[in-house]
Amino acid sequence: MKIAKGPVLWVVRRAIILYLTVVLAIYITIIVANMGGFVDEIIKAQLLEDITYQVKRDPEYRHLPPEELDKIIREKYRLALKMRGLDTPFIIRSFVYLKDGLTLEMGRALYLTSDSGSRQVKLILLERLPATVLLFTTAMLINFFTHLLGGLYLSRHYGSKLDKIVIALAPTSVIPGWVYGIFLILIFASWMRSVFGWGLPYGGFVDVPPPEDPIQYALSVSKHMILPLLSWFISGLFMGLYGSRTFFLIFSTEDYVTVAKAKGLPARLIEWRYILRPTLPPIITSFALGLIGSWGGAIITETVFNWPGLGQVAYAAIQAMDTPVLVGFTIIYAYLLMITVLILDIVYCIVDPRIRAQFR
Repeated sequence: MKIAKGPVLWVVRRAIILYLTVVLAIYITIIVANMGGFVDEIIKAQLLEDITYQVKRDPEYRHLPPEELDKIIREKYRLALKMRGLDTPFIIRSFVYLKDGLTLEMGRALYLTSDSGSRQVKLILLERLPATVLLFTTAMLINFFTHLLGGLYLSRHYGSKLDKIVIALAPTSVIPGWVYGIFLILIFASWMRSVFGWGLPYGGFVDVPPPEDPIQYALSVSKHMILPLLSWFISGLFMGLYGSRTFFLIFSTEDYVTVAKAKGLPARLIEWRYILRPTLPPIITSFALGLIGSWGGAIITETVFNWPGLGQVAYAAIQAMDTPVLVGFTIIYAYLLMITVLILDIVYCIVDPRIRAQFR
């Protein structure tokens, strides 16, 4: 079976361009995260201060004259810089960081540790990734299919009471999910607990102590997911429905749809063949990018619900100015985004006849 050279070369060219874009993005992230080398100067100053304090407090060195103490401090400081790789100019180290980042050798965190006590950046991120994927990918999937099917239904019933209600409530989606989360905690966790003696969890990932039975453990995690999922569902519901409904209405007024209706084709067939199929590329794009975006977590939502995901790691790294963790977070996300966009390009070649026509 012959492989068409046109599409293959196009995909290879797109892959090269995307990879070069990732390289540039990671290097810019390294420069910004280090503030052009200023963060390293802060680390150096902190190292010198710590070494000076340790040497002067050490009984072994107390009897030495100031000149000898300074010599010992300078030597220890030089060794500490060499061990951390801070004894070379930042511009050189930035390319070393870039090489390490591209090969996913993200090194050790400056201050943060993983839940298991490791300072390996890779472990810090990978230990928190499953919690983020579980919560926000579930929320994204629920929202996506609700908006898609609900928007299709509203486009069929344009001008109905439900359609008008959705339009009227669409501005409420400007309120972020974590705001709804606070109200949900007050109602379903605090108020219900005080009135009925039972309520949903305030936050966290699982009950303490965690159940040993796998089924009970899964049920406990599901119970803790209810409020954060509900907060994101409410936040994006009406604007998502309004956007999908408007999107389908635009395509349903095309001439070829009008002709199909005039031919007397069934409504379901028209929706599938003349509305949904032409809109597959943007729908797939929205789904894929939404899925990848959900893996980045949400700092405030995770903080409100004390959810142990990547959002909390990113917040802690920003506060501590832990550059390796921030860069590692960006690298993983950049690679995921690159792979997603490349897969989308391949899918477009399959589902969009306009792109296939370019290779004939």
